[in-house]
Amino acid sequence: MRPNNSSKFRLILLAGLMVGGLYLTGTTFGQDAAAATGDAAAGEGSGRKTGLIDIIFHEIDGVTITVGILSIIGLTLIIQGFMKNRASVFMPEETTNQIREMIGQRKFKELIEFTETDPSFISRALNPALKRAPSFSSMKEAMETAIGEQTAEQFRKIEYLNIIGNLGPLLGLLGTVLGMIYAFAAMQDAGGNANPAELAGGISVALAHTFLGLLLAVPCLAAFGILRTIVDRLTVRGSLVAEELLLMIKPQEKPATASPARPAAAPAPRKVPSPAPAPSV
Repeated sequence: MRPNNSSKFRLILLAGLMVGGLYLTGTTFGQDAAAATGDAAAGEGSGRKTGLIDIIFHEIDGVTITVGILSIIGLTLIIQGFMKNRASVFMPEETTNQIREMIGQRKFKELIEFTETDPSFISRALNPALKRAPSFSSMKEAMETAIGEQTAEQFRKIEYLNIIGNLGPLLGLLGTVLGMIYAFAAMQDAGGNANPAELAGGISVALAHTFLGLLLAVPCLAAFGILRTIVDRLTVRGSLVAEELLLMIKPQEKPATASPARPAAAPAPRKVPSPAPAPSV
């Protein structure tokens, strides 16, 4: 199995960004929510209409920063997923035709060297099988193992979209809960006589985080479902093509030669019993 350092780096970076964002949430959300509540009340008093974008980006807190970073990562993974999971990139027709020509010309040494460096699905499936020649059973087993590893690797690349999509609503809920906590804490500090406009403004800012979480989750989960279907279809097609090419390499079985007929054994001579002696008088 080939190492995937870029996938590990993305996973570590994602975890670090989440931890940093959550830390910023705990240290800055209280001040931001209080300021947003006061600004919302001032806006209501002056008759100014507050739009959704104004509510979201008026005060940037830890949850907003975390959701924004995850949105950039998710968008990058979506673009990469749709660009790389295409038939022309996954298993180019030119590569498949070149492999067929090498097999037809019996250039197995050149074929091993070509599949060693070519990054396509077909080459990476055939290369381990070619190294197990001439045992066809070992070649088939090696190819099946390589196909399984490649399929799992392709699914792991898009699994990050599923993780980000599931984290989106949770981050939105976290921001909402924190916003409600600080809004009711401000109401308690006012002795229960807080202006309803102030309370409504704080709640609207808190619910904006839920909106951001859903806005992050819906595209990521939708893209993950589509890419999973595309990867499944491409890997099945690649497996069938690789199996077809492997059968072209299979050595011809020699017909079993009939053994010469053995001459039938002559029957054993029948032993005639000797006559009994005549009785004496």
